[in-house]
Amino acid sequence: MMQFTPELIEEIRSRNDIVDVIGQYVHLEKKGSNYMGLCPFHNEKSPSFSVSQSKQMYHCFGCGVGGDVFSFLQRYNSLTFPEAVKELADRSGVALSAADDTEEARKERSQRQLLYDINKEAAKYYFYELRGTGGKTGLDYFQKRKLSNETMQKFGLGYSPVGAGNLVNYLRKKGYSDEIMILAGLASHDEKRGTHDVFWNRVMFPIFDINNRVIGFGGRVLGDAKPKYVNTNDTPIFNKRRNLYGLSFAKNSKAGNFILCEGYMDVIAMHQAGFTQAVASLGTAFTAEQAQLIKRYTQEVILSYDSDGPGVKAELRAIQILKEAGLRGKALNLEPYKDPDEFIKNEGQEAFEKRLRNAENTFFFEIRIMQRDYDMTDPAGKTAYYRAVARRLCEFSESLERENYIQATAAKLAIPIGDLKNLVVSIASEGITSKQSGKDIKAYQNQRRRDPKDNILRPQRLLLTWIADEPDIYKIVKKYISPDDFTDELYRKVAEKMYEGLDAGRFLAASILSLFPDDEEQQSRVSEIFNTNLVRIETREEKEKALHDIIYDIRRMSYEKKKSEIQLGDANALKTIVDSKKKLEELAHSRIGLD
Repeated sequence: MMQFTPELIEEIRSRNDIVDVIGQYVHLEKKGSNYMGLCPFHNEKSPSFSVSQSKQMYHCFGCGVGGDVFSFLQRYNSLTFPEAVKELADRSGVALSAADDTEEARKERSQRQLLYDINKEAAKYYFYELRGTGGKTGLDYFQKRKLSNETMQKFGLGYSPVGAGNLVNYLRKKGYSDEIMILAGLASHDEKRGTHDVFWNRVMFPIFDINNRVIGFGGRVLGDAKPKYVNTNDTPIFNKRRNLYGLSFAKNSKAGNFILCEGYMDVIAMHQAGFTQAVASLGTAFTAEQAQLIKRYTQEVILSYDSDGPGVKAELRAIQILKEAGLRGKALNLEPYKDPDEFIKNEGQEAFEKRLRNAENTFFFEIRIMQRDYDMTDPAGKTAYYRAVARRLCEFSESLERENYIQATAAKLAIPIGDLKNLVVSIASEGITSKQSGKDIKAYQNQRRRDPKDNILRPQRLLLTWIADEPDIYKIVKKYISPDDFTDELYRKVAEKMYEGLDAGRFLAASILSLFPDDEEQQSRVSEIFNTNLVRIETREEKEKALHDIIYDIRRMSYEKKKSEIQLGDANALKTIVDSKKKLEELAHSRIGLD
């Protein structure tokens, strides 16, 4: 792994203001001295994601994640620390040493970089095979699907020929080992066949990440073999749950929404027809991780799933996931056709555009599908259906939103609005007791989860945050508190680095995070330390008293800890404890001035 000097890291950090970088991904608004936005790492409706320009750090008060500009890109774009450094260096024009492209240098590259390289080489191989003399079968398939040469080129479509060793032999000649081919999911190994291709006699769909790097492949068989589609298994650079096919193109769309569909060909057909906001999950059901990925780019998703039974079931599951992610959803009616590709080929671009404009609200789609389970010719069946709809209406927590849906639902189902309201109120009242009990249990569980050490650590966090916000008080604090007085190992490390920087006259809170480049948990704890809420103090006297109380609490807890660790017979340690107690008593009755 490439090593970076502390000086280089700080130069790159200084040239990439954290507000500017995060502002490209998250809408931020100035609130006091910091910037606030909706956290991109968990679902929330009220902003709790704070970005500090003075500290060059971010912290979410909701889910607790935090860090600096490097860790943000690591989390957001699933990068390693060196990859985040390189991206920010490129962004700001800081030169990094270029790696030799020799065989020796290739062997020294990190595993992830090797995986990116070998996938790129495989994509080139499949691409040229499709256009070579042996690729006619694959080319015929794509042309029958009415794809233009431009579209095939844009998506890097390819072909894996018949035969189980073609790609393996090609990659061996390029210097890649069997082990890296297997790790990349391009090859497999068994005793009978040895190392052999995973994909053969298939048209190939390279899968790109948001930085346009090939991270995996999907392959559709040409013939009747099963399974029809084979996808790359999860690798260190590819996770099906956390990626979307077509996202590298859709992220640049100006449509204001994403179209979510099931298959590669659906995405490609829509992009060819001009609907460049189309994406698809990767051979699995739509996931919560993919919903969060979409949320980075848009708030509205139009579901364009197959209109058959399995497609409807998948659509209902996806709707729930979108709701939990806080995304607005709509359902596209493709009938009488099965999928978007078939619809566009038969009806054309304008007809598809019209269907998009008239996409159905997902709530109405759900209750329309739900109606299939009830006998609407029977009064009892109809009443049961209306009660089921009322239960769904109870799920809207905001009264205005619930009222709007009640009105619209009553009109759609031709029910007197007063009757539907009464039914909703009746069903809602049935669940109040159980819901309240659930809240009480949750509150009790949250109380039990609180860290009992927090009473000890909170004064230490308050002091470190205060010094970071007002460095001028450091010259007072250091007279009374040393890094050794911090009782937690992490807090002690933070204090040592902070004192060292302040003594040298060049302290930046974010620089402490460089101590933990690959430890997200420690980075989040550091960000919490420097984002403790300080009570606003109006007068000088109140400020002096608050500083005195915090210093006294830290010294007292340090004394208690050292006293508990003393060994019997250790005369020097005993004398130190006695002296500490005397100084603690003096501090209790002294005044700490701000002069």
